[in-house]
Amino acid sequence: MKWLKRIKTIARTLYLYALADLLAGRIRQNWLRSLVSKLPKSAQYADEPLPVRLRLALENLGPIFVKFGQVLSTRPDLIPHDYAVELAKLQDKVPPFDAALSKRQIEAALGQPVETLYAEFETEPVASASIAQVHKARLHTGEAVAVKVLRPNLVPVIEQDLALMRLGAYWVEKLFSDGKRLKPREVVAEFDKYLHDELDLMHEAANASQLYRNFQNSTMLVVPKVFYDYCSRDVLTIEWMDGTPVSDIATLKAKNTDLKKLSEYGVEIFFTQVFRDGFFHADMHPGNILVADDNRYIALDFGIVGTLTDYDKRYLAINFLAFFNRDYHRVATAHIESGWVPADTRAEELEAAVRSVCEPVFNKPISQISFGIVLVRLFEVSRRFNVEIQPQLVLLQKTLLNIEGLGRRLDPDLDLWATAKPFLTKWMNQQIGPKAFFNSLKNEAPDWAQILPALPRKLNALVDENRRQEMRDAYIHLVKIQQRQSLWLAVIAVALVLILLFK
Repeated sequence: MKWLKRIKTIARTLYLYALADLLAGRIRQNWLRSLVSKLPKSAQYADEPLPVRLRLALENLGPIFVKFGQVLSTRPDLIPHDYAVELAKLQDKVPPFDAALSKRQIEAALGQPVETLYAEFETEPVASASIAQVHKARLHTGEAVAVKVLRPNLVPVIEQDLALMRLGAYWVEKLFSDGKRLKPREVVAEFDKYLHDELDLMHEAANASQLYRNFQNSTMLVVPKVFYDYCSRDVLTIEWMDGTPVSDIATLKAKNTDLKKLSEYGVEIFFTQVFRDGFFHADMHPGNILVADDNRYIALDFGIVGTLTDYDKRYLAINFLAFFNRDYHRVATAHIESGWVPADTRAEELEAAVRSVCEPVFNKPISQISFGIVLVRLFEVSRRFNVEIQPQLVLLQKTLLNIEGLGRRLDPDLDLWATAKPFLTKWMNQQIGPKAFFNSLKNEAPDWAQILPALPRKLNALVDENRRQEMRDAYIHLVKIQQRQSLWLAVIAVALVLILLFK
C-alpha cells in the first residue's frame, strides 16, 4: 500500500504546481491531450514559468526526485535549455540523521565499536545530503579523516521511487509526441545505475584511489588518500582536507591566492584527466572543490566519474581542435566517422548547421566565448540529425560546463581556448607520427614476444602441401554435407505441400 500512498503524493504535487500544462502540450493523442488540459490545478504557482514549477515539484517530492532532476539538467540533448538551467538549481541538501544511527551504521559495517575504530569522532555531521552524511574523526595513528556514512533504510525508498519512475517513463514513451526521442526508459535506467553506484561506497573509494594515483605528484590538484581498513559498502573513510571553498572568492583574495593561475589550473586539470588518463571526476561543482593554501585545488566526492576509450579521446581531440580552428567541415565528418550521427547523414548539411551555431559565438572577443554554451546549442542542433549522445560524453559536457563556469568566476577574462589548444595540439602530436609509432610498438611488445617465436611454425603450416590438402578435403566434405541437407529439406517441403493439397 506504500506505493499507492506515493502515487497519491505525486498526483497532489502535479495539482499543486499545475503541471498538467507541461504534460498536455506534449501528449500525442488529441482526446487525451484535451482531457489532461481540463484536469484541475492549483492557482498557487500558476503564474510561475513551467521550468520553475517543475523544479519546485521535484523538490517537494524528495531527495530521489531531486537527484533525478539534477541528472536531467545535464542532458541538454534531451530537454530544452531553459529547463536544464532551472533544474541545475536543485540542491541536494536534507537535514542530518541522528548521530546514534551513524554510529550503529559504522559498527555494523566495520564490525567494531566506533571508539575502537577512531580515537575521536565528532557526532555533529559536517555535511548532509540525500544519500549520506559526513563526520570528522581522527584515527588512533593520528590522521584526521572524513567518515562518510550512508543513510539507514534507504534502499526500500529508492526502489519504490525508481519503480514509479520506470512506470512513468513507459507511459511517456507511449503517449508523448517526442517520447521515443527522449528515450525515457533509458534515462531512468541510467539514473538507476548512477544511484546504485552511489549506494556502494567502495565504488567511490576505488574512484578516489584511481584519481589519487593519477595526481599523486601534481602541483595543481590534491586528492585525499583512502583508508581501506575503515571502508565498506556503507562507510567511507578518507583523509581530511582543510581548504577554502572555491566559491568563497573574498577569502581566497584575502589569502593572496592567484585566482588567474587557479582558473587556468582548472582547465588544465580537466584536459589532463580526459586526454592523458581517460578517467575524470564528473561532479566538479563548487560544493565539491576546495582550495589549499598552496594554490592547489582539492577534489572531494568521487561518486561520479567518467571514462573514455582511446577511440573517444581521438575523436574528441579532433572535434575540439576543429572547433578552435573553425573547421566546421572537419567537425561534421568527425561526427559521421565516429558513429555519433547516422552514416547516411550528409556532411554538408551537418557542417551548415554547426556553422550556424558557432559563427555568431566566434565573432565575440575570445575571452567572452563560452564553450559550454556552444555545446548546449550543438546539442539542440543534434536533435535534427538524430545524434546518439553517449553517456560518457554527456558526463564530459557537464564537467566542462562546471569547469568553465568555475574558471570564469575566478577570472572573468579566462581564455579557455588559449589554455586548452596547446595542450590538445601536443596530445595530438603524441598520438600521430614517429613517437606515437614507437610508443605503440613498446605497448604491444609483450604480445609480439609471444607471437614472434611461433611465427615460423605457423607460416610453415600454411605452406605445407599436406596441410593444404587436408584443408581442401575438409572444405569439400562440408560442401557435400550441406548439399545432402539441402536435398532432404527440399523433399520434406514437397511432401508437406502434397499433404496440404490432398488433405
